[in-house]
Amino acid sequence: MGPHGGGNASGSGEAGTATVREGSAGRARLAVLALLGSILVPLVAAGLLSVLWALAGIAGLALAAVGVWWTLAHTGALRALGAALSVAAPVAVLALYASFGMLGPALLSLGLWLLAVTSARTALGSGPTASEQSEQTVAEAPRAPWVLMNPRSGGGKVSRFDLVEKARAAGCRVALLDVGRHQDVTELARQAVAEGADLLAVAGGDGTQALVAEVAARHDLPFVVIPAGTRNHFALDLGLDRDDPAAALEALTRGVELRIDLGYAADRVFVNNASFGTYASVVTDPAYRDAKARTTLRTLPGLLAGEEAPRLRARADQTDVDGLQALLVSNNPYGRAVDAALPGRRERLDSGLLGVVCVRVGNTAQAARIVRGPRSGGLMRLSAGVVVVEADTDTLPVGIDGEHVVLPSPVVCRSAPGALRVRVPRRRPGPPRTAGAAADWPRVARLALGRRSPARGQHQLSGSGLVRDGRDS
Repeated sequence: MGPHGGGNASGSGEAGTATVREGSAGRARLAVLALLGSILVPLVAAGLLSVLWALAGIAGLALAAVGVWWTLAHTGALRALGAALSVAAPVAVLALYASFGMLGPALLSLGLWLLAVTSARTALGSGPTASEQSEQTVAEAPRAPWVLMNPRSGGGKVSRFDLVEKARAAGCRVALLDVGRHQDVTELARQAVAEGADLLAVAGGDGTQALVAEVAARHDLPFVVIPAGTRNHFALDLGLDRDDPAAALEALTRGVELRIDLGYAADRVFVNNASFGTYASVVTDPAYRDAKARTTLRTLPGLLAGEEAPRLRARADQTDVDGLQALLVSNNPYGRAVDAALPGRRERLDSGLLGVVCVRVGNTAQAARIVRGPRSGGLMRLSAGVVVVEADTDTLPVGIDGEHVVLPSPVVCRSAPGALRVRVPRRRPGPPRTAGAAADWPRVARLALGRRSPARGQHQLSGSGLVRDGRDS
């Protein structure tokens, strides 16, 4: 019997798939209509002059991008000028639109375009999630579950949600980290396995999750995530309830098991990502944890335009990129639309691929061109099985799931497909059904017309060209 019951599971599954397909087609038709509307509104309002208004808007965005670059990459008068320009440019464009009676049509066109893009992405991203495709019913509860808890994570969620008492009531042996001294998390997990633990769990941040997950994967033990960290990106993509960390304990008795990938940067495991370059260098500053914004503004000019600016090179399978300020390697690719309210969205955790996001903005001209999107060359997205990162230094600072480490250069990042057994509650919110896929308009049009489109990953457009089978050519 599967996780959803017996005899009629196949029929109900087919009906559910048909319902999902019909809903996707409806969203695709809405996307196409909204896109056409966003084009027709300015044409009706201004005719061919709408092209000039569009160019004025693009120029305003380019100037705003230049202003942001000056604000981040410089100090003193140029930083002040950049901050003023980043605000004044879009305001001036809006004032120009208003004075010629184009503000209303422009805002309506923009709203329709946003509706079109959102509908297109949800239409393409509304298929079964990784957990729905790969989950298996857990036959029996663990006999000796062990859970590590960090009382400092998430501003004290362990005590706020009474996680120690609830875990003990569920039969877990609880190891509580001592906030007053450094403890080797990996060694604690190894010791638990040596003492007979048959399931490992963590109530803490993603960095702690990764350390224990490595031990669980090495011994092929099930792993439970209790979202007691600050952002809980890993828990989000597993579909867990981040507002009720204790609900994750239901995985012990009423759970399903997923086989998901782990990422490695050299010999360090990451469940979310490994960041190189600008961000990784910023977090090395001891003042960063207590004053993030101030420290970032103080250190960015040197990191972006100064002599200490990192210049990274990377090889993602057969694709070479260089001159990078920042590089993010993720355990499975992130969706192309990153929602500020839902950071860290990944459509799958079992694709066997690493996601790669490359940033190359080294001067004012490149900052202005970034409004062109992927064609600007400032932001590139790739997917690969192996990524090699290097620089003209012997070592590289790396942010691994938010934790700072220094690794010898070059750093080889790889995916370990299906390495981790994760148990999650059978009843859980699931990954948010927001847009993860790119607004691939040919696919959207085929879906709106009721035609079958190629399987996801076979014909996707990325910043560096055509992607086949999930990898960039």
